[in-house]
Amino acid sequence: MVLVVSEEVREAVDARRPVVALESTIIAHGLPRPHNLQVALELEDVVRREGAVPATIAVLDGRPHVGLDKQQLERIANEDGIRKLGHRDLPLAIAAGASGATTVSATAQLAALAGVRVFATGGLGGVHREWTVTQDESADLGLLARTRITVVCAGVKSILDVPATLQRLETLGVAVAGYGTERFPGFYLSDSGHPVDWTVRSPREVAEVMRAQDDLDGPPSALIVANPVPEEEQLDPDLHARVLAEALQACEERGVTGQAVTPFLLDHLVRHTDGASLSANLAAVRGNVRLAGRIAAAWTGM
Repeated sequence: MVLVVSEEVREAVDARRPVVALESTIIAHGLPRPHNLQVALELEDVVRREGAVPATIAVLDGRPHVGLDKQQLERIANEDGIRKLGHRDLPLAIAAGASGATTVSATAQLAALAGVRVFATGGLGGVHREWTVTQDESADLGLLARTRITVVCAGVKSILDVPATLQRLETLGVAVAGYGTERFPGFYLSDSGHPVDWTVRSPREVAEVMRAQDDLDGPPSALIVANPVPEEEQLDPDLHARVLAEALQACEERGVTGQAVTPFLLDHLVRHTDGASLSANLAAVRGNVRLAGRIAAAWTGM
C-alpha cells in the first residue's frame, strides 16, 4: 500500500492507544517561517502532554505519510514548492511524485485510512459567500459526509457563509455538536451568531457519540466537535466585522476569485488586525489540539 504510517503511530493504533491526526497546511501555507515549524512542534507537544501520539500528515515525494519525524516536519515548513493538497489531489500528487501539505479533506481521508479516528484542526472550509453566483463550496464538506472521523475545530472560517455551511452539513448528514456551548463558534470568534442543536460537555460524552455512530452502522460520516476559542483570546468582534467587510470589498474590487479568495481574505485579516487574527487562530488551534488529545484518550479507554 502507498500509505506510509510511522512506526509510533502504527503501534499506537494497533494497541488502541490515543492518536490525534494533525493537518500540515497550517505549517506550509498558514504561517510564516520560522514560526511555522515552531508551531508544528508545539502542537505535537500539546498532543503528547495529553497522553496521545501526534500524527501530522503530509505527502512527501509522492508518498502519503501519517506521522512525521522532525526532519520531515522541517521539509514541510521550509522547502519551497510544497503544494496544497485536498483529497482530490492525492492520486495526482502520488503519481507525480510531488510533495504537498494536506488540507482538512486530505488529512481526514488519510487519517481514516490509517485507522486514526480523531483529528484536530483550526476551522473547516464550507460554503462561500455569494454561493448562488459562484457555486463555491469547500471539498471538506463532501469528504466529511463519507468519512468516519471525529474533527475537533473552532467552527468554520468566519469569512464563509456560516448559516449556509451549517445547512449544507445538515443536508449531508454530518453530525455537529458544540463543545460546552449551545452556539456555533466562528473560528476567530467564540460565537458565530448561530446555534447548534446538540451540546457535549466532556471528552467522555464525545466518545459515547462516536461509539453510537459505530453501533448504528449507518453512513460513514464524520462527527464535528465545534470547540469555541475562549472569549478572552478571541478577535475583537467589532474589529473582525469591520476588517472582514473591508476585505470582502477589496476582494471584489481586485477581481479575486476561486481558490485565491480564502488566502486573500485571511491575509487581509492578519495585516489589518495587526496580527490579532493570527493570534486568535493559534489560540483556537491549541485548544482544539488539546481537546482532541483528551477525546482520543476517552475513545481508546472505552
